[in-house]
Amino acid sequence: MKDFVSVVTERRSANKFNTGVPIEDKELHEIFDLVKYAPSSFNLQHAHYIVVRDEAMKQQVYEAANKQYKVQTASAVILVLGHMDAHQNVEEINEGLLNLGVINKQEYDFTVSAVHQFYEERGEAFKRDEAIRNANLSAMLFMLAAKEKGWDSSPMIGFDPEAIMKVLNVPDRYVPALLIGIGQEDTSKRRVRGYRKPVGEFVSYERF
Repeated sequence: MKDFVSVVTERRSANKFNTGVPIEDKELHEIFDLVKYAPSSFNLQHAHYIVVRDEAMKQQVYEAANKQYKVQTASAVILVLGHMDAHQNVEEINEGLLNLGVINKQEYDFTVSAVHQFYEERGEAFKRDEAIRNANLSAMLFMLAAKEKGWDSSPMIGFDPEAIMKVLNVPDRYVPALLIGIGQEDTSKRRVRGYRKPVGEFVSYERF
């Protein structure tokens, strides 16, 4: 098991994967079992993942992803979605707290009403932003969890959203946030890590 600092510093965006390396359901489940702890607004858990391992399906994703070679070589390619109507699940998500007595009926009703109002007042653009924002929070944890389990990954935004939604039969109220390739990185031609800004160049205190 890697320590956290090693996971963060050793994670790289793989541009090429070793071919023929399968990733099993059990291994994916272990990763997703950690991903479920990702933060999300009001604990609405907007993210949904579609794991593609079937070679014929991967080929269709490859076409929709501007024919990026790493899609073909990855053990799996994963579409990360954000649910634009995640706030509509607030009742279900908070029922457990109500039933356990952690919150009372008044607190439950207030939470449900407040969350619905919060999203509906801000409109469709906000719902879309929230879907992507929360999906990406989850996706970052996925990549770190994958690295801790010995897998490499590569986030991708170079794809046709409409095409990939059609290929993977995605419901209308979900928005694609990014693709993630997962596998074992082919390091034979790995480039040195790109420049990283020192802390002083990207952190301000109190004011910009």
